[in-house]
Amino acid sequence: MSSRLEVLENNFKKNGGCFKEVKVGKYFTKINTPRKKDFNKASDTRPIQSKEFSLPLVTATHGDNGIMYYGRAEDWVTESMTLSVIQNGAIATGDVYPQPQETGVIWDGYLIKPSFDTSERILIYLASALEKTIKLKFSYDNKAIWQKVKQEYISLPINSHSNEINIDFMEDYIREIEENYIREIDRFLLSSGLIICSLPEINLATNFEATKEEILAIESLKTKEFKKFKVTDIFNIKNTSNLLSRDIKENSGLVPYLCASAENNGVSSYISYDDSSFLNKGNCVFIGGKTFVVSYQEKDFFSNDSHNLALYLKEKKYSNQNIFLGLATCINLSLGHKYSWGNSISSQKIKHDFVTLPLENGQPDFEFLGHLASALKKLVLKSFNNFMTAKKSELKIQ
Repeated sequence: MSSRLEVLENNFKKNGGCFKEVKVGKYFTKINTPRKKDFNKASDTRPIQSKEFSLPLVTATHGDNGIMYYGRAEDWVTESMTLSVIQNGAIATGDVYPQPQETGVIWDGYLIKPSFDTSERILIYLASALEKTIKLKFSYDNKAIWQKVKQEYISLPINSHSNEINIDFMEDYIREIEENYIREIDRFLLSSGLIICSLPEINLATNFEATKEEILAIESLKTKEFKKFKVTDIFNIKNTSNLLSRDIKENSGLVPYLCASAENNGVSSYISYDDSSFLNKGNCVFIGGKTFVVSYQEKDFFSNDSHNLALYLKEKKYSNQNIFLGLATCINLSLGHKYSWGNSISSQKIKHDFVTLPLENGQPDFEFLGHLASALKKLVLKSFNNFMTAKKSELKIQ
């Protein structure tokens, strides 16, 4: 805990505040969020948010704020300013996420709403507090259903005199954490050379100016012709090695150890392992076999499950980072709606699948993908620059 957080907590206690274990069901209510009766996941959801598929949908995913798919707003009963609780999942059971926006539920989770006034920061505080309570108590074999969770106790800041929840403390606590993170990011960007001066006069040393090829890729995206190609015509497909978590020592080395999680680009830990036969070659598209999490892996890696897939580009001259980032997106968009935990991908199934790619002279336009990915990276960095500037202004960080 930072010294400023300690001061905040000490002042809270000096002014009559305390932390009290209260029953979850007393302060939270489960929201009923049914979907349309003829719901079909393949046709009614998409893995990427769009104007049509704009509604975030909760399901059993670990990471990405519990959101793996998006749906049409009119197909769901929704609610805002809630917490989502994942009740079922090999990894995700007991995950709790703040959902300030309108949100729906596909399955394997539910929304609960506080009975008191909240803000985005208060939701973040509550999500952390509730997850600390339930994460280790529930599992795939012991679902975190509401009937059980509402009987648990959560530690919340209470005004001793009124016995009411102190929402100001939760707001200030998360605000202080935000400030700490912004300061840390500021220091990192300065030390890494990504920025050439401190915020608020932030200017990324990275050149935001797009090349002619990148501008053309952005401008022609809407009119660019696309075509479906067999995945096996584009990639060599391999099952990864199977190095079980019980056989490794976490944080023991420098080689990425991958699992099928959407967090941290699929990297669970960095390890050292003597048997190089378990090492998989990098520069590939990695697919979590049971969860269909897609990522680009630049470096050689170990994998936790032989159901995971590694896709290597057949035309090796195009095997660079930007092109692979574009290919990973195309794989996700083409197949993400098809596979899930209950219907996992495999090296046999993918042989019959197609990936939609940009077309040039009847062939995949890999160079276009690379230019597009490079342009989008610059746009993301520019957006991050604007976010950092606005956030420092909001928090009045000098």
